[in-house]
Amino acid sequence: MAILTLRNIHLAFGMASLLDGVSLSLEPGERVAIAGRNGEGKSTLLKILNGELQPDSGEITRQDGLTTAYLTQELPPGIEGTIFDVVAEGLGEAGRLLERFHHLSLDAANGDMAALEKMGPVQTQLDAIDGWSLQNRVENTLSRLSLDPEARFAALSGGLKRRVWLARELVQQPQLLLLDEPTNHLDVAAIRWLEEFLVGSQLTVVFISHDRRFMEKVATRILELDRGQVYEHPPSIEAFRERQAERLETESRHQAEFDRKLAQEETWVRQGIKARRTRNEGRVRALQALRQKRAERRERGGQVRMQLSPEQRSGRRVIEAEGASFGYDGQPVVRDVNLLLQRGDALGIIGPNGAGKTTLLRGLLGQIEPLEGTVKLGTKLEIAYFDQTRAKLDEQATVQDAVGEGRDRVTVNGEDRHVLSYLGDFLFPPARARQPVSALSGGERNRLLLAKLFLKPANLLVLDEPTNDLDVETLELLEQLLIEYRGTSIVVSHDRSFLDNVATSTLVMPGDGTVEEFVGGWSDLPGRVTRRLLEGSAEVAAASAASAPRGAPAAEPEPAPAAPSPVRKLSYKEARELEALPGRIEALEAENTELAAALADPDTLRDGARVRELQGRLKEVENELARAYGRWEALEST
Repeated sequence: MAILTLRNIHLAFGMASLLDGVSLSLEPGERVAIAGRNGEGKSTLLKILNGELQPDSGEITRQDGLTTAYLTQELPPGIEGTIFDVVAEGLGEAGRLLERFHHLSLDAANGDMAALEKMGPVQTQLDAIDGWSLQNRVENTLSRLSLDPEARFAALSGGLKRRVWLARELVQQPQLLLLDEPTNHLDVAAIRWLEEFLVGSQLTVVFISHDRRFMEKVATRILELDRGQVYEHPPSIEAFRERQAERLETESRHQAEFDRKLAQEETWVRQGIKARRTRNEGRVRALQALRQKRAERRERGGQVRMQLSPEQRSGRRVIEAEGASFGYDGQPVVRDVNLLLQRGDALGIIGPNGAGKTTLLRGLLGQIEPLEGTVKLGTKLEIAYFDQTRAKLDEQATVQDAVGEGRDRVTVNGEDRHVLSYLGDFLFPPARARQPVSALSGGERNRLLLAKLFLKPANLLVLDEPTNDLDVETLELLEQLLIEYRGTSIVVSHDRSFLDNVATSTLVMPGDGTVEEFVGGWSDLPGRVTRRLLEGSAEVAAASAASAPRGAPAAEPEPAPAAPSPVRKLSYKEARELEALPGRIEALEAENTELAAALADPDTLRDGARVRELQGRLKEVENELARAYGRWEALEST
């Protein structure tokens, strides 16, 4: 039985209709991805599901007692207190009582007798509302999400703050979880954790995401929002794109036939006096209906047209680093970097939040001097830098002025064009181009930054998290542009599919200050490297540091590694195990592929029990594969 149903929902802001007769139902335990272009109303749809926005018309049916949690794109500013405080406040007034009792008990444990006296009245209030079960709920939620209750929220990284806010929502024990771009600003370890958490949670989840691999791992179906209508697809990006292309092709044929018929009728009605005397009034009314239908047609916006201005060729050597270390105040953040970047290379950089990726970029571009070693920049370099913090956008300026900088015309590929025409290539119609930057969505801001960036002739592109908030279509076009780009590019990203499609080599920064280069993208990294990135994150260290009491002594440096033990020969049993492992891994990978194909089959998706069974087995196979690879590596290195 559906826990929430929308029937014929309509919603418009001004003349623009965002939702035009949308109907959908959510079944218990399913995970639905909402896809669509930026500005189509995906976040608006989530707000309607959450009950904070009412549609103009239509019917919404909710299961009795349905509780909903909603994680928005942007967290509220100015949040203070410990993680326990922030999560407990999700319970309202009862949470604030728990928060007060928690701090009084800590003070009392440290010998504060006044705090001990104050605990009595608070304890009485908690007894009256069964507050102890609520306290257990908070503590269990913190444990489940691996959060330190005494860490200061303000000191956490962006990824950990989102995890804390998720805990704040989950402590309410929702039946429906709504997530708006949950992977933004998360590193690969946090994204993997979120994937596993959502798949194993048994919650009904509706989420918006640009991360294609995340969508395929988590979703049980994809809903595409296009011009106010919803279209259902299986949880496969490839199948989604194929069905979308088929639908748009069919729509184009029908519209062409409609336009041909309308043109014929317009010709007939204008044939002159003789035709007017003999014309059929019913046919005239039919023509008027055709005109009305054509006027109401919502055209699909064109595709983003991105192209880079022709660049002056740089020297063959773009950046060369030898034994370089970068940091601040004499303290290295990144150590012993060795890199030779040549013209035409596409370098990907991946690592957990806090690993020093931005510091590395600044060092390689010559913005900070190396603490050790050398960095040499090539000749004739023209650098264009995409800033993930959006610092280069003036919130008060109009979209037109942000790109044209007060000029009406810009130069694109040596051609003089009006700035409004150029912005049209990035899907900003004239009315939108005259609005302030502050009115733009996250995806539109990213498109605006790309429009601004691509005006500058450059032979070295540096893109820091360019995929955040971009819809799938724009993301794929950006990938194609980078693949065809004749210059050199450096891309920092946690989007594994994006790195696979773009990078010719990848720098891995595991978070301990080291840097290692590998040929290819994410899928080409050795198993030991991907496991390290997926299992560990610098955010864990940040949380531990944030929770340490003030004035606590610094951690002792790690002892030097012990001398290697003598090489041990494999036993007979281990040798036989090593021989059998490749075959076992091959069989598991084949089963993994079969399960993924079965989950992408539309017939399978109609059977909820079968889907859950396949998903459970898929998770088991993935865990067995990880163990088999780990064992193989251990035996190989013996």
